Amino acid sequence: MLVIQGGSVIDETGERRADVLVRDGVVSEVAPGIAAPAGAVVLDASDAVVAPGLVDLHTHLREPGGEDSETIETGARGAALGGFTAVVAMPNTHPPLDDAAVVQSVLERGRGSVCDVHAAGCITLARAGAVLAPIGEMYDLGVRLFTDDGECLSDAAVMRHALEYSTALPGAVICQHAEDPALTAGGHLHEGEWSSRLGMTGRPAEAEVTIVARDIALARRTGAHYHVQHISTSGAVDLVRRARAEGVRVTAECTPHHLVLTDAECRTFDPAFKVNPPLRQAADVSAVIEGLVEGVIDAIATDHAPHAAESKAVPFEDAPPGVLGLETALAVAMTHLVTPQRSRLAGVLGALSWRPARLAGLERHGGPVAPGRPANLCVVAPSEKWVVDSGAMASRSRNSAFHGQTLDGRVRHTVLEGEPVVMEGVAQR
Repeated sequence: MLVIQGGSVIDETGERRADVLVRDGVVSEVAPGIAAPAGAVVLDASDAVVAPGLVDLHTHLREPGGEDSETIETGARGAALGGFTAVVAMPNTHPPLDDAAVVQSVLERGRGSVCDVHAAGCITLARAGAVLAPIGEMYDLGVRLFTDDGECLSDAAVMRHALEYSTALPGAVICQHAEDPALTAGGHLHEGEWSSRLGMTGRPAEAEVTIVARDIALARRTGAHYHVQHISTSGAVDLVRRARAEGVRVTAECTPHHLVLTDAECRTFDPAFKVNPPLRQAADVSAVIEGLVEGVIDAIATDHAPHAAESKAVPFEDAPPGVLGLETALAVAMTHLVTPQRSRLAGVLGALSWRPARLAGLERHGGPVAPGRPANLCVVAPSEKWVVDSGAMASRSRNSAFHGQTLDGRVRHTVLEGEPVVMEGVAQR
C-alpha cells in the first residue's frame, strides 16, 4: 500500500489537486487530504505533478545481440528513472524480431523488469524489405507495432502488401522509418548549409517527404493505420496534417532531439549529434513543435539508441547514428516547451503518456488516475533543475546529446503496478 501526497494530478481528464492512494497495485482513491494508512509507503509530491506513467513507442534495448551497448535490464532501469512505465522495444536486434520465437524471448526477458517491456515486430524478414515477416504470429503474442526501423521499407509493393495485411488485425499499426535510401546513401547529416560548410554528403529532407507522401497514398487506398516514426521535416508534418484532415489513418511521433536541436550542432563534428533522420534546420524544428502542439504529431518517442563508447569515439563519418533518450526525454520537453509556456504541460504529458499508450494498445498504461485503474504512475517536479550527467545514467552507453545541460523537470518517483520502482530519483532495484 502507498499514498502519494501533496501533488496535482494531471491526466487526460484534466488537472486537480489530489492525493492518490494505492492498494494491491490498483488506484484506490484520488482525493485531497488522504491520510496515510498504517504501514503505507508515503511518496512526497509537493510542488510536483502526479501523472500516468510515460510510454515510449520507440526504444532500442539492443538485446539480443547488442548487449555491449544496452540490455533489457539496463534499458528498463533507465526508462523507469525517466518516468516511463512501459516501452516498446524496436526489432533491429541480432537476430531481428522477425518471428514469434525471438519476440517471445524478448518478452520473457523483460518480465519482472522495473518497466513493462513490449516489443515491435519486423515488417519484413531480416528487415530486408522483400518478404513479409509472420506478422500474424507476432500479433498473437500481443505485438501491435510493426516496423523495419533502422531501414526504410522502400519497396512500394511490399509496403502496400503490409498495409493491406494489417487491416485484418485490429489495432495493428505499420510504422515507417521514412528515409529513401536512394537519396540518403553516403549521407551523414542534413543536406543544407552545414553539410556544405563541413564538406560532408548530406541526407536531404526530400528523402523523408517522398516516402511519407507515398505511404500516405497507400494508407489512403488500403484504409490501414500508418505511423511515421521520428518525423523531422516541415514537409512531412504538412503531409500528415493534410492527410489527417482528409480522414486518412495516419499518426506520427517526434523525438526530443528533433524538437530542440538543429544541424548546427554538427559543426563540432561531435558524433553525439549524429542521428537518423538527421537533425534538421531551424524551420523544421519549428514545424515539428507546431505539429506536436496542435496534435498533428501524436507522441514524443525517445528513439533511445545506445552505442558503446568505443563505437562513438571515432570520426563523425564513421560513427553510428543515435543518442540516448529515456532519462532525458521528459525534461527536454519540459525545458523547451513547458517552461516557456506552462499551459503546454498537459499536452506534453499526453504526448509522452496516454496518447502513445493508446496508439500501442497498452490498456494498462496511460489511462486516467482514477479508482480501479492499474497504478502505473510517475511523479515529476516541473520546476526542479538538474544537470545531465551521461556517466551517471543507467544505460551501458554514454552517447547523450544533452550531457552537461541544465534541464527543468526532475522525475521524483515512478510507480509500476503499485510498486515504487524509483523513489526520490533513485532506482529501487
